[in-house]
Amino acid sequence: MITNTLKNSAIRTGRSFDLGKMNLSQLWIAYLTYPTIILYFVLAIASYAVMVYAYTAFVPVAISIAAVVLVYPLVWYGIHRFILHGRFLYRMKWSATLWKRIHFDHHQDPHLLDVLFGSPLNTIPTIAIVTIPIGYAIGGLAGSGAAFGAGLTITCIYEFFHCIQHLNYKPRMRWIQLMKQRHVLHHFHNENGNYGITSFVADRIFHSYYPDARGCPRSPTVFNLGYDIEEAHRYPWVMEETGSPPRDRPDGANTTRNAA
Repeated sequence: MITNTLKNSAIRTGRSFDLGKMNLSQLWIAYLTYPTIILYFVLAIASYAVMVYAYTAFVPVAISIAAVVLVYPLVWYGIHRFILHGRFLYRMKWSATLWKRIHFDHHQDPHLLDVLFGSPLNTIPTIAIVTIPIGYAIGGLAGSGAAFGAGLTITCIYEFFHCIQHLNYKPRMRWIQLMKQRHVLHHFHNENGNYGITSFVADRIFHSYYPDARGCPRSPTVFNLGYDIEEAHRYPWVMEETGSPPRDRPDGANTTRNAA
């Protein structure tokens, strides 16, 4: 009884729950009750309320939303490839903990839900910085509300599909299967490609896309992002925060299960 209670609690909160051992129904519960996702929903509703309050014309609002939809994948690609996979953040003491939280932990064990979602302290300011100026330039206050709300909505969609890609579940739709396969390759074969989550258009444009394991050699740093034992001794702050040396293989679920 106690074990089941703890398990159900973990499903509801999403904290430290292994996606490799969850089914789709459990994911929906964990996702819809996760505090970060709830916060995104609340802020998105508030943003759309601002849009309605300041609304004067349909076209600027529509263009603001469309602009965010087009820009979002490119911005994510740039952040993912050049910042999250860059090696400069862990080499500075003040930013090492940030890098550990926003991406290193996720690659060390890709199945853990509580490190899959970004921290709102990092994600919300980033979304605001990217979307609000675009919306304001196009449609003033209403455009800002529409753009920020669109950015938050896209983030919620993105995070759900990101969960699907690490879930012990084979999607029925072919396009979701392909999306999942590409992302699994990023985590378990070579991290220097397939940076997209729901779209790999930017990967194709910037020549970082590979469709299968044959298209790219296996990377020895796919789980530690280059922060190996040698780097950890040279720049110890992430290792000190973790309390253990970086791992070359993740704990948790079998790494072959998500490749389906």
